[in-house]
Amino acid sequence: MDALNASKLLNEELYSRQLYVLGSPAMQKIRGARVLLSGLQGLGAEVAKNLVLMGVGSLTLHDPHPTCWSDLAAQFLLSEQDLERSRAEASQELLAQLNRDVKVVMHTGDITEDLLLDFQVVVLTAAKLEEQLKVDTWCHKHGVCFLAADTWGLVGQLFCDFGENFTVQDPTEAEPLTAAIQHISQGSPGVLTLRKGANTHYFCDGDLVTFSGIEGMIELNDCAPRSIHVREDGSLEIGDTATFSRYLCGGAITEVKRPKTVRHVDAETVVGLAQDLEPLKWTEEERLEQPLDEALVRTVALSSAGVLSPMVAMLGAVAAQEVLKAVSRTFMPLDQWLYFDALDCLPEDGELLPSPEDCSPRGSRYDGQIAVFGAGFQEKLGRQHYLLVGAGAIGCELLKGFALVGLGAGNSGGLTVADMDRIELSNLSRQFLFRSQDIGRPKAEVAAAAAQGLNPDLQVIPLTYPLDPTTERIYGDNFFSHVDGVAAALDSFQARRYVAARCTHYLKPLLEAGTLGTRGSAQVFVPHVTEAYRAPASAAASEDTSYPVCTVRYFPSTAEHTLQWARNEFEGLFRLSAETINHHQQAHTSLTDMDGTQTLTLLKSVFGVLRERPQNWQDCVAWALGHWELCFHYGIKQLLRHLPPNKVLEDGTPFWSGPKRCPQPLEFDTNQDTHLLYILAAANLYAQMHGLPDSRDWTALRELLKLLPQPDPQQMVPIFPSNPELASASAEFGPEQLKELNKALEVWSMGPPLKPLMFEKDDDSNFHVDFVAAAASLRCQNYGIPPVNRAQSKLIVGQIIPAIATTTAAVAGLVILELYKVVGGPRPRSAFRHSYLHLAENYLIRYMPSAPAIQTFHHLKWTCWDRLKIPAGQPERTLESLLAHLQEQHGLRVRMLLHHPALLYSARWSPEKQAQCLPLRVTELVQRVTGQVPAPGLRVLVLQLSCEDEEEDTAFPPLHYEL
Repeated sequence: MDALNASKLLNEELYSRQLYVLGSPAMQKIRGARVLLSGLQGLGAEVAKNLVLMGVGSLTLHDPHPTCWSDLAAQFLLSEQDLERSRAEASQELLAQLNRDVKVVMHTGDITEDLLLDFQVVVLTAAKLEEQLKVDTWCHKHGVCFLAADTWGLVGQLFCDFGENFTVQDPTEAEPLTAAIQHISQGSPGVLTLRKGANTHYFCDGDLVTFSGIEGMIELNDCAPRSIHVREDGSLEIGDTATFSRYLCGGAITEVKRPKTVRHVDAETVVGLAQDLEPLKWTEEERLEQPLDEALVRTVALSSAGVLSPMVAMLGAVAAQEVLKAVSRTFMPLDQWLYFDALDCLPEDGELLPSPEDCSPRGSRYDGQIAVFGAGFQEKLGRQHYLLVGAGAIGCELLKGFALVGLGAGNSGGLTVADMDRIELSNLSRQFLFRSQDIGRPKAEVAAAAAQGLNPDLQVIPLTYPLDPTTERIYGDNFFSHVDGVAAALDSFQARRYVAARCTHYLKPLLEAGTLGTRGSAQVFVPHVTEAYRAPASAAASEDTSYPVCTVRYFPSTAEHTLQWARNEFEGLFRLSAETINHHQQAHTSLTDMDGTQTLTLLKSVFGVLRERPQNWQDCVAWALGHWELCFHYGIKQLLRHLPPNKVLEDGTPFWSGPKRCPQPLEFDTNQDTHLLYILAAANLYAQMHGLPDSRDWTALRELLKLLPQPDPQQMVPIFPSNPELASASAEFGPEQLKELNKALEVWSMGPPLKPLMFEKDDDSNFHVDFVAAAASLRCQNYGIPPVNRAQSKLIVGQIIPAIATTTAAVAGLVILELYKVVGGPRPRSAFRHSYLHLAENYLIRYMPSAPAIQTFHHLKWTCWDRLKIPAGQPERTLESLLAHLQEQHGLRVRMLLHHPALLYSARWSPEKQAQCLPLRVTELVQRVTGQVPAPGLRVLVLQLSCEDEEEDTAFPPLHYEL
């Protein structure tokens, strides 16, 4: 029932990706939060933007100071038209437009002690130390959470004071650990054994746990949390079970998260502690022994004059996350001070630092950045032409950063944004360049226009084509010859791998970022300096996760198995069957012409107990009830007839053991919400497919189900074969069944075309997710598997990536810090940084990228960035002259030569075949083998070669044959 009665106070579709990170209770607290933010320079604007996007109840802005030129380098809410206008006033309306659910108001007076009583959190940016100490003292006194944040050039800091007794209700981002139970002994203590494959090492001594779904020892179900002790063999002691009923089977053990309390001191105390540090009290003799690092002090001083967009993006994201921790009491707060610098953005050689004259103000929107890097560097940024792949959450943040730093904003520079997707409501909580009126429009076009609104000098070209192998005629040699670098903001490892391969091929630097909830990463890959991009093996594997068909159909052991089954059910019943019937209607094919028994099974499931098309809502409900009985009652009984619970294998091992769970049939009950939800969802989807009116009336549905006859088992398709133990299980159809199905198909095909339903995860009113979640939950009940709730089902089946605005903004800031280095000119590998952060656990690491791996073959040495080149010449080389050149110049006796997968030459060919191919020009040979003429504008043919005497794993550099 809850699935259909979502909270009216929370727009779950808007905040869907965020809800998967924070949870509904935390979001409800955030929606009621009252925050005061003082200081609307770049850092304050970033904090405000993140809080508004994430849906705080109200945000009060305070900053009476007028806008000046240096603000425009990092404050994206301001423009040249706002000069001399108060920052808070100029920012208020634009912030309100980001999220109409948030009340954004302005306070024009002073900050007083009485004013603070109206807020839960107070944030100061760009405030003097005296002001910070005064306000924090008031906040500490009245139990108001306090934050102070500042950036100076490439240096920043954040301080938090949440009081002396702040309780965190949900300390970690991880879901509570759940594992399936194998056995529980009666005794004192009782010993619980987990099913094989469970993550036993995640449980720790002293963890609190609860139990559910246990048959037999029911005293444990929904009991008060119990403390556990982990034994050496991985089993768990769970307390006294001596007087409990005997354990039979099934059940799950679930970790219970425990609140934690933190104690903060106020800022004045911190200042006092700092003053008491021993280094500050050194004698003159001690100072001589450990002299001050004057070079470091000079570097910090020189770089702190301006305000930089990526620095405020990074610090503003962390500060906003701390505000959310304060109001939601979710995740551990910072303890208590963060210092962050990116001084590695400056040249290692101090003599290469810009001169004071080069850093002087120009009356320009980039003055805040020129103050750090100089006007010469600013001009270089303007001449760049970059490709941004992806205009989603990270892409929007990068575009904002590019506009503020002036990347491609010069006369000869520019940006290209490539994204094929269109804007959805769920995008608006993170992708701040979009508004509600943009829903349905191409992301690339809207993002490009919005970026130009941030900086009118920016030249942005939107492209709505994907960057993949199908579009290499668009993103080809000519395109990449005008690109200085690539920024990737993609949400799949397959897409990342392809873009990275293009960058390696064209020798372009790649800036890459990704997020998962409060985790984020930012990486930089520079030709000949760092390694090339490689997707994490575990992540890449998880993206392509698939389960054996036999396991999904007959032997599920995890909730993921049941969700895959339910998703397959949706596709088969409501999309593939409609497409098959429509195809028959158009092509007049017979069932005997169709591909395999899977299609036949599919059609009979759709026809169900009906001999004719459904005519009304009652028919749709009758079909849904029949399919419920087929899947969760009769089908399970049929399986157990073939594989009874007491079946034993030849070696004496019970068949139903290990990961194979013995199922039990369910009895339909209209008082069970999951049973009723399945019928409601299935009937509505069936009605939608047939263009019939639907219904959402639960009460009427219950009454209708009481009047319907019990489905006839004889009319139901045999969903299990005679030997379901075989992986190639399929239904058996005799001539009579085929004749019957053909007749039904003829009848159905005389009506109007059916509407195939394409699975849509983000529309909570269309019953798609409801059907899958209910079907999977019922399947879990059949097999005694701990189920997942609707939200988790939607996350898994929809392959949704949990995301929040703060992590997105932070990684975008870290990426642009690396952009400074890439554009700044040749830098050693030691200058670059990969970054990984986890905002929920206050973790940030920045480390030097690895060097590219060196491969050798005889006298040749190369890395992934190297290639063999054959310059264009007149006349064009023949295959024979090409092979001779490779042997003479590089000592390579080619064994095989390929163009993509096409074999152009093999040393093992017969003399006759070699005689035919060796005299051919290379382009002529490629055209003959591939059947394709080189595309117009193609500058290079990329050939792969293998050589005699090479090692098995040798991967020679590609051979670039210039045209």
